[in-house]
This record gives sequence, structure tokens and C-alpha cells, in this order.
Amino acid sequence: MFRVGILTISDAGWRGERQDSSGPAIAEILSGAGASVVQQTIVPDERGGIESTLVRWADDDAADVIITTGGTGLSPRDVTPEATMAVIDRVAPGFAEVIRQEGGKYTPMSMLGRGVAGVRGECLIINLPGSPQAVRQSLVPILPVLQHAVDTLKGRQGEHPAA
Repeated sequence: MFRVGILTISDAGWRGERQDSSGPAIAEILSGAGASVVQQTIVPDERGGIESTLVRWADDDAADVIITTGGTGLSPRDVTPEATMAVIDRVAPGFAEVIRQEGGKYTPMSMLGRGVAGVRGECLIINLPGSPQAVRQSLVPILPVLQHAVDTLKGRQGEHPAA
């Protein structure tokens, strides 16, 4: 399987005022699917900290996939998509499209999500919403293609469905 880093973006979580439940939900889902959680931390809603963590994990080959949670809404403090766009080399728009489409099955508020996905080097970075429920609704539909995405980024040949 693949190695995953989980980055929770939350001012209150970083200050210890709220327990992170979205990061553990991501870990539970991905571990259950056979992925190895190798990095997990919380940073405040600040571009610099988000960007530096994404760059460090991707460039140090600390993870094959980085999943972020939080900071994707319309609030002025929600800067995760901007931080992600600043550090990726190429966008992978299908992930964000599926996440919003799937979310729309549960709530029309999913269209307010601004999450993005892309590639930095050989690392896939995907923004998820911040609530544990939205994390589950978002992650499950994209889970079947994550291994193929990692194998493709790493240049591995294998038997995968056509992309």
C-alpha cells in the first residue's frame, strides 16, 4: 500500500481548545484500507505553516499521499486551498470534483467547499473538508483510486484500471 500524512488545519485544534476528530477519522479509514499513516499533525489556519508542512513531507519523501482536513470553506481564515495551490506542481482536479459531488448527496453546503488536489514531485496532496462526517463522505469515494495514483506517480507498472 502507500504511506500517508494527515495534516489537520485548525486554529482551535492547534491551540488545544478542540480535539481533532477529523484527522483520526482519516487515519482509521486509510489504515483500514491498508495504508500506513506515517505523519500526523495539526497546524493553525496560516498559509506559511500549511505550506511548509506540505513541502517538507512531500520533498522529504515522508509520505506518498498527504490528506489535509479543514480550512477549505469560505471563512477569511480558510486558506488551505491557497496554500496547497502554492506548493503543487500540477493539479489533479478529479479528486476535488468527486469530493464536492459526493458531498452534494448529503448537503447542498458541499458546494461551498474550495478544496483542491494536486501533485508535488511524487506526492499526491488532497484537501478534505474539516468535519469527521464530511471526511468519511469524501474519502470513501476516492479511496479506490489512491493506490493507482501513487503507483502512477512513482512510475510503477501494474495492473490497474485505465485512468
